[in-house]
Amino acid sequence: MTNAEPAAGTPDRAPAVRDLSRYAYLSIAAALVTITLKFFAWRITGSVGLLSDAAESVVNLVAAVAVLIALRVAAMPADKNHHFGHTKAEYFSAAIEGMMIFAAAVVIVYTAVERFLNPQPIENVGVGLAISVVASVVNGVVGWLLIRAGRRYRSLTLTADGKHLMTDVWTSAGVVVGVIAVALTGIERLDPVIAFLVGLNIIWTGWSLVRESSEGLMDIALSKEENAALAAVLTRFVSPDVHFHALRTRVSGHHRFAEVHVLVPGAWTVQQGHDLVEEVEDAVREEFADLTLTCHLEPAEDPRAYGDYPAEFPVPTHDQIVATRGAEGASSTGPS
Repeated sequence: MTNAEPAAGTPDRAPAVRDLSRYAYLSIAAALVTITLKFFAWRITGSVGLLSDAAESVVNLVAAVAVLIALRVAAMPADKNHHFGHTKAEYFSAAIEGMMIFAAAVVIVYTAVERFLNPQPIENVGVGLAISVVASVVNGVVGWLLIRAGRRYRSLTLTADGKHLMTDVWTSAGVVVGVIAVALTGIERLDPVIAFLVGLNIIWTGWSLVRESSEGLMDIALSKEENAALAAVLTRFVSPDVHFHALRTRVSGHHRFAEVHVLVPGAWTVQQGHDLVEEVEDAVREEFADLTLTCHLEPAEDPRAYGDYPAEFPVPTHDQIVATRGAEGASSTGPS
C-alpha cells in the first residue's frame, strides 16, 4: 500500500487559521485607559459605585490578557498532537473571564454592603462623573468593535469580551445614575445600593460567559438556521439514486465541523462515489467558510447504512422533495 502525494493544484481542505490577537491588544489598551480614568474618578469622589466600576475594569484587563493568550493559541495550526487544530482554546478564556467576573462581583457586593452600613458623603461629583463617562465611551467603542469582529469571524472569545465591555458601559451608566441621585437627594445610601445592583449584574454576566464556554467545550452543534442552510446545500445533490443522512455538526472556536453519510447505489464504482463526494464538499466549502465537511459513502441497499446515530439533522430524501413540491404545486393551483 502506497501513500500518494497530493496532486498539484489540490485544494487545501484544512480550515483557514486566523490570528485575531490584534483585537486582544485593543482590549488591553482600552482596559488600561479605563482603569486609570475610573480609579481617578473614585479617588476624587469617594463613591463606592465608582470604585466598583473601577474594580470591574481591572477584571477587564485580566480578561483581555486571557483573551490574548487564547487567541494566540487558537491561531496555531494543526499538529501531530492536535489534528483538528487548537481553536477550542477560545473557550478557556471565556471561562476564565467568567470566573474573574464572579470574583470582582464578590468584592463589589461586600464593599457595597459595608458602605451601606457606614455611609459616607460623595465629593467632586461633576468631575468624577465626567471622567467616568469618558471611560464608558472608550469601553463602548471598543466593545462594539469586538462584538462586530466576533460575529464576523465567529469567535466566542471576541464576542464574550465585547459583551463584557458593553456590560461595563451599562454598569457605568447605573453608577452615574446612583451618584447623581445622591447629589440631588442627599441620600448617601443610594450609592451603595446601586453598587450592590451592579454586583448582581456582573454575576449574571459571569454566569453567561461560563455557560457559553461550557457549551463550546461540550461540542455544541451549529445553530438550527446554520444546520438548515447546510442541509439545503446537500439537498441540491439529492436524486433518485443519491440521498444523505446522519448529518451532525459541531463548533470548535471559530471553526466548524460537519459529517454526513452519502448513500448511493452499491453498483457505483469507487470513482463515481468519489467524484460525487468531491462535488458535495466543494459546494459546502463555497457556502460555508471555516467549515470542514467529512463524507462517509455507503451503499443505499445495505441495511447497515441506516440508523447510525440517535441525534442528527435531517436532509430531505428525493421522495420527500417530490412530495413537497407536489403539495406546493397543488396549493398554488387551487381555487382562490
